[in-house]
Amino acid sequence: MKARSAKNKGKRLQNILRDKLVKLYPDLKDDIGSQIMGMTGEDIVLTPHARKKLPFSFECKNVEKLNVWKSFKQCETNSGKSTPVLVIKRNRETPKVVMDLEEWLKLLNG
Repeated sequence: MKARSAKNKGKRLQNILRDKLVKLYPDLKDDIGSQIMGMTGEDIVLTPHARKKLPFSFECKNVEKLNVWKSFKQCETNSGKSTPVLVIKRNRETPKVVMDLEEWLKLLNG
């Protein structure tokens, strides 16, 4: 895959996630954005107001082959004080989420 189409594929997943978050939290429509491709840091940009409701740091990977460990490490590196969440997708599959087990259990205990 050429670099441009690979970036477009990654951007599509970022936009899918952004749109789903906005649908879940319509009051945060202007507080949730998708990172510009090629920029470092989190793939979903949250204002401080949005971060209060969504204390997560999102990394999106839309590829056929993925080193999950390397990708999650990148997510952790970019997460700061937020909980790292890796969102993965490949062709003809729905997006999946990878996160630390203890953090996931906290969500269940809510």
